[in-house]
Amino acid sequence: MPKRFLPQIFGLSLWLAFITHSLMFCAATYRKHVSGGKRQSFLERTLILLDVNTRSPLKVLNENFLSLQVDPSILKNGWLDFLSSKRLVTLARGLSPAYLRFGGKRTDFLQFHNLKNLAKFRGPGPDYYLKNYEDDIVRSDIALDKQKGCKLASHPDMMLELQREKAAQMQQVLLKEQFSNLYSDVTITARSLDKLYNFADCAGLHLIFGLNALHRNLDNSWNASSALSLLKYSAGKKYNISWELGNEPNGYRTMVSRSVNSTQLAQDYILLKTLLQSVRYYSRASLYGPNIGRPRKNAILLLDGFMKNGGSVVDAVTWQHYYIDRRVTKVEDFMKTRLLDTLTDQITKVLKIVHIHTPEKRVWFGGVGPEWAGGINNLSDTFAAGFLWLNTLGISAMQGIDVVLRHTFFDYGYSHLVDQHFNPLPDYWLSLLFKRLVGPRVLAVHVAGLQRKPRPGRVIRDKLRIYAHCTSSHNHGYVRGSITIYIINLHRSRKKIKLAGTLRNKTVHQYLLQPAGEDGLHSKSVQLNGEPLAMVDSDTFPELKPRTLRAGRTIAMPPLSIGFYVIKNINAYACRR
Repeated sequence: MPKRFLPQIFGLSLWLAFITHSLMFCAATYRKHVSGGKRQSFLERTLILLDVNTRSPLKVLNENFLSLQVDPSILKNGWLDFLSSKRLVTLARGLSPAYLRFGGKRTDFLQFHNLKNLAKFRGPGPDYYLKNYEDDIVRSDIALDKQKGCKLASHPDMMLELQREKAAQMQQVLLKEQFSNLYSDVTITARSLDKLYNFADCAGLHLIFGLNALHRNLDNSWNASSALSLLKYSAGKKYNISWELGNEPNGYRTMVSRSVNSTQLAQDYILLKTLLQSVRYYSRASLYGPNIGRPRKNAILLLDGFMKNGGSVVDAVTWQHYYIDRRVTKVEDFMKTRLLDTLTDQITKVLKIVHIHTPEKRVWFGGVGPEWAGGINNLSDTFAAGFLWLNTLGISAMQGIDVVLRHTFFDYGYSHLVDQHFNPLPDYWLSLLFKRLVGPRVLAVHVAGLQRKPRPGRVIRDKLRIYAHCTSSHNHGYVRGSITIYIINLHRSRKKIKLAGTLRNKTVHQYLLQPAGEDGLHSKSVQLNGEPLAMVDSDTFPELKPRTLRAGRTIAMPPLSIGFYVIKNINAYACRR
């Protein structure tokens, strides 16, 4: 046997020996308690032993692993004019560093006009959309133009209320377009692009702009005239932007009765790369794509052909994933383990195609959310949706997906992180904790169990999902070498977790998330370690204070909860670099 394998086998043997010894000890303790005459409940018979490989990382991800998306629908419903809100910028800044993708279904209907006129391209609005409201927008823009650097605004309550009414009416129009697959053109003016970039820049986000791929010539080649105009304007303003072309090209036939095959799509990307190189400011700008939809047969064939004919021009391969559709109507559907596990199979399909053609190419989720078509009211925006979201982050990290772009940060549908009152929803608080505690180095988790059956049941493992990373280096509250473990408990009973091996007898900081109020999993509020989370004001986050668990204490995960656990004094070798 080669000598280089001996240390690995020796380390594995030590770990197996420790787990075996721990199981024997726990089993003996269990028999001792039972022999005492008092029958224990099944709850007390269940113990999970947890260890983490601290020697080397399993994967190393992008620093911007958790990133964001904003849908072009904000151009239609008017919310783009409010991206300068101080509170909204503060919330976005809380999730930096990150990418901000401007894209979605309406990417392929965007038309750029290099005009500053605010009213000309707004389109019709509801009855209340009167001149005085338009004047308020203009006055707000004039005030912003006078500011230097980051431009922030505080909008009057009446102005926001009118905007919410407008958006509610426009929501019905947008959903009708989505379900019918018949979309109208969306105009983005130079002023609109200025506002979008100001938001990204103020929040510390790097903008990725999706260009219209359905602007075609008679021979079905891509018409780049509008894109070139936008590139020149952005370069003139020195906007640091990355680019992509189109959105879910495998679905074009159903939207516009026109298909783009893989060879043509690759040629379109090569043309865009040439355009970027011709505009001096963007000669080294990043390009991402092809942003296919869920990896079913047609999407996989398109991706395979694209990678074969032109995949080398993109800096990362992007694709999209959504768990469920609008047939899901109850909260229990968010906790089905079979549903959660579909993600692993789809990632495997995409990685297989990419690695055949370009083994070193990074793969991104170009748009991911709990549900399709904007989500479901009172479900997608509740605590229950967090199980799907954290499961996506955990599995993606384990599989080596470099970046996950959450659809959407604000406004569109019901799967957003921030609502139209600029209040953070449960998935926002979950994302904020992830950003502050979880770093890009992924660690292998070792789990063993003791329960009534001779072998740990699969249900225990599937409903208790455990992931581990090095703690984020951006969190100055923890030194390098710390480890963050995050756990999803889908059981309807408490589960006990004993830290073993290298984690044994270490002090742990607990960040336990549970729904706040009487609505349970339907709640749109969250409590951290029993304390409700809410913004202090437009500039100030609440203190995310951990609960300290003494060394050697068993972690008790309440039913249907999410927990982050930082092992702060472990000095893990994999996390010291």
